[in-house]
Amino acid sequence: MRLLIVLACLISCGLAAKQQSITTVNGLRGLYAPGDLIWEDTFDTFDATKWDYEANMNGGGNNEFQVYERNESNAYVTNGVMHIKPDLTVDHLGGNYEHFYNGYHYVECCTDPPRGGACDRQAGYPNILQPAYSARLRTKGRFSFRYGKVEVRAKLPRGDWMWPAIWMMPEHAVYGGWPSSGEVDIMESRGNRNLFNPAGVNIGTEQVGSTLHFGPFWPHNGYWAAHNTTNSEATNGYDQDFHLYQLEWTEFGFLFRVDNQTVTRVVPPAGGFFELGQFDPTIENPWTEAGGAINPRMAPFDQEFHFILNVAVGGNFFPTDSTPPRPWETAQTFLSFWEARDDWLPSWQGDDAALQVDYIRVWAV
Repeated sequence: MRLLIVLACLISCGLAAKQQSITTVNGLRGLYAPGDLIWEDTFDTFDATKWDYEANMNGGGNNEFQVYERNESNAYVTNGVMHIKPDLTVDHLGGNYEHFYNGYHYVECCTDPPRGGACDRQAGYPNILQPAYSARLRTKGRFSFRYGKVEVRAKLPRGDWMWPAIWMMPEHAVYGGWPSSGEVDIMESRGNRNLFNPAGVNIGTEQVGSTLHFGPFWPHNGYWAAHNTTNSEATNGYDQDFHLYQLEWTEFGFLFRVDNQTVTRVVPPAGGFFELGQFDPTIENPWTEAGGAINPRMAPFDQEFHFILNVAVGGNFFPTDSTPPRPWETAQTFLSFWEARDDWLPSWQGDDAALQVDYIRVWAV
């Protein structure tokens, strides 16, 4: 009888331990214990039950130069590694330069609302089509979670004016449009091996950054209070080998790391992210319990987010005061970038020009 009581107690205590996790997955709070592996992809194949393509040509809100479509030449698995690799639009058009300069292009299976040029574009020289094609993968509708530990093993691309990113967006825009519902950038970098800011710091492949974007509404954005970068050793950039990009997200804050070394820690004060961003107190705070916040101190990061993997090309992430200067300082940015291709295209070489992701794993906290 005593043995049965002990066994019952052990079973009961075990279940109770699993219920202690604060992690939710796809809207459900499972019986997870902190440390349980709740999701992973080791990229033995392209698993369409885990990933979907985004398809659009809206420039990502940053005046980028790529078209995102569903194309295996831009997103493919080789030897257990996911590759996301940009190439040229004109090659996707079969070398039809007339269409590239003056044609109409429609994005098949566009995942954006069909407005503002997100899904189609009529070119007319000098306003040509976007010069690059690339891929943007997401787990939206397949996997989302709130609170957890993330580890991504990846090798970054080498290619001038590429912008690789491993990041997360809200599964549901509970608090409104960007940046009201938040954005979590686990890793962002630039593909230039030799790109320097005015202080002489390499801001290309030798630098990676982590950032939270949040604000009551556009253009208010408190990212400056939740951003930091780290640099590799000189000449040994993050394009040279695989590294670990890590995130710990709890009900109290965020910890971003690279190879187990802290990049930045973000712990909101008692007034939450509204206080952290030092927003005008006359502006309405959308992240309150009355506004639907589950955890007002962490809102908007108290909701579920999904993963995004992509490589953009060009855009506002590249500063105007870099050395060398970005080759698109004209009104026709697509054309000026395209006409400078003899300078940047030779750096786009084979798989080295791909964001290579070995695995992504998520554990409960």
